[in-house]
Amino acid sequence: MTSDYWFIVAAVVLIGIGGVFAAVDTAVSTVSNARVDDMVREGRAGARRLAGILDARATYVGLVVLLRVVCETAAVALVAVAATQLIGVGGGLAVAIAAMTVVSYVAVGVGPRTLGRQHAYTIALASSYLLFALGVLLKPLTRLLILIGNALTPGRGFRNGPFATEVELREVVDLAEASGVVAADERRMIQSVFDLGDTSAREVMVPRPEMVWIEADKTALQATSLATRSGHSRIPVIGENTDDVLGIVYLKDLVARTVAQRVDPTTLRVVDVMRDAEFIPDSKPLDRVLADMQRERNHMAMLVDEYGGIAGLVTIEDVLEEIVGEITDEYDTDELAPVEDLGDGSYRVSARLPVEDLGELFDVEIAEEEVETVGGLVGLELGRVPLPGARVEYHGLQLVAEGGPNRQGRQRIITVLVTRVPGAEEESRRDEHRGHSSRSQGRAERAAARDHEDERRAERAARDKGDDAPDADTADRDSADDPRARMNQ
Repeated sequence: MTSDYWFIVAAVVLIGIGGVFAAVDTAVSTVSNARVDDMVREGRAGARRLAGILDARATYVGLVVLLRVVCETAAVALVAVAATQLIGVGGGLAVAIAAMTVVSYVAVGVGPRTLGRQHAYTIALASSYLLFALGVLLKPLTRLLILIGNALTPGRGFRNGPFATEVELREVVDLAEASGVVAADERRMIQSVFDLGDTSAREVMVPRPEMVWIEADKTALQATSLATRSGHSRIPVIGENTDDVLGIVYLKDLVARTVAQRVDPTTLRVVDVMRDAEFIPDSKPLDRVLADMQRERNHMAMLVDEYGGIAGLVTIEDVLEEIVGEITDEYDTDELAPVEDLGDGSYRVSARLPVEDLGELFDVEIAEEEVETVGGLVGLELGRVPLPGARVEYHGLQLVAEGGPNRQGRQRIITVLVTRVPGAEEESRRDEHRGHSSRSQGRAERAAARDHEDERRAERAARDKGDDAPDADTADRDSADDPRARMNQ
């Protein structure tokens, strides 16, 4: 009888030790390498030993898990033996299973792990010497068990220790904001870093119509004047047209040649001062664009579309703005905000605003795959190139194009005034529910019309096949009926 009670006492002790190992497991898995490195520089006791443990975190976590499992298993066995001797086999096993489930869950599963998360660095530092000693003694056994586990586990196994997916890391950031650990702006920046790999350079570029450029035959004086008027310190140099980018001229190079070296700015040509331009595909992800710019020490790159033409340009500032938000300087005083709340339920948005952002602004689902910007949406609904003053309606929203002439004197839209049409919300929801069936039907009708036109041309070709020399009137009529011929004319 006395031995049975000693079994229970031993089981309680083992459960306590298992709880300690559970707390250490959670603490070691939670602590940050960067924070521990700071502790090493501060000279905290045990910090250097803990840094060595984190270098082999997977091995030590596996060791702690092994010891915890041993303690729990031994405790369950001891309680089962004592219970069967005191109560009997059937009732004793039932009592042992029920009691150890509750005790193990509370004393090992919940309490110690909570403490390990709340006091991760204190527990990790306090246990660093014990962990190191146990690692020296049991490391061969731990490695053997990890190898066996990896052999039986599909995928990467436990070679690199606990790892998380991007979704899990995003959830951790959201939880950190909810608990007040990070501010809302910090959370947004962290999330933006994850989004860099999913964002192409085309989405943040300065499009070709908005580029400031200079011809290669211009002088350094003209380039300097353009740089000071535009506020740009780097300007693309073009040859015959904007698709023929020869290089990039830097304002500091112009100043160095004309001021420091005293070269006459009226005779020095831009082509003699420019540097080579960097060309990248407009579909390249922003994280790779940023890495290339850092490696090449280059702050501007020209974007090339799928047809080999210049789509626009991107600067390192454009990439960084995706992380930290809008960056303005003394030359950006006239720069328009992407979204301006007019206070009456209407907004003035940039024509370059993504259609997804417009949908979020008015809680409307915009599933157009043919366009990416609000300006493109206006043109799609209008059926032609939009000009300032153009007005369209889309899913209960009224879009009015606003703008004026650009540097070349061409009329172009700059902003779009968006208001919700009164009483159109229900109709908008019905349109969304139908899945844009009317637009799909219109596209089908246009496709059918094109097929009918092709059939007519095929019939005329069959009739004329036997004619050796069709007269001019017939040829003129065929050309007039053919829309492609009219377009070429």
